Amino acid sequence: MTARLLVYTRTTDYRHDSIPDAVAAVRGLGEFVVDHTEDPASLEASLDGYAAVVFLSTSGEVLTPAGRERLAGYVEAGGGFAGVHAAACTEYDWPYFGELLGARFARHPEYQSGRVVIEDHDHPATRSLPAVWDFTDEWYDFRANPRGRVRVLAVADESSYEGGGMGADHPLVWCREQGRGRVFYTALGHASQAYADPHFRAHLGDGIAWAARLRDQ
Repeated sequence: MTARLLVYTRTTDYRHDSIPDAVAAVRGLGEFVVDHTEDPASLEASLDGYAAVVFLSTSGEVLTPAGRERLAGYVEAGGGFAGVHAAACTEYDWPYFGELLGARFARHPEYQSGRVVIEDHDHPATRSLPAVWDFTDEWYDFRANPRGRVRVLAVADESSYEGGGMGADHPLVWCREQGRGRVFYTALGHASQAYADPHFRAHLGDGIAWAARLRDQ
């Protein structure tokens, strides 16, 4: 049976123009049946039929109290969760979400080219990537370094772009476990061009598949 994803793109703050292309890219992976929604009521219903829930460049407060309870219960019971890019700019008023994701967005420099350094090549989300990956993105800084609370998969090389604010240790991609569930996050994916990039599509697809337990670590 093909795994089913709930892809959620509701925004109440900044909205990325790339969202339609991002959703199309996830559909185009061909590995998942994708239910795409921006209706918070969708998160209030049972999530048990989904292999993973994906917050794809969500922003602001996007869940109702019932939706928060449902999502937390789903992950704690073994459901998968994947956050992409602005998912880290989401649900600032819900402490559990910050713990779930691993870090919260603080700021970013201007959109520009830089280098991603793969730290852990043993994970499906990074296994197919070059050791040093030239990419163009916003290079998110986070309010706190998540290292020690997450398994860091890739970091930003701040010497390769202007305006980085986290220093020599700048995690960009990571995974973790929450309860019995798996969580994957990538800070990459700002622009539509990312979702046309074969390396990024593989990275995204394999990260989601890992959260959905379709890939081993």
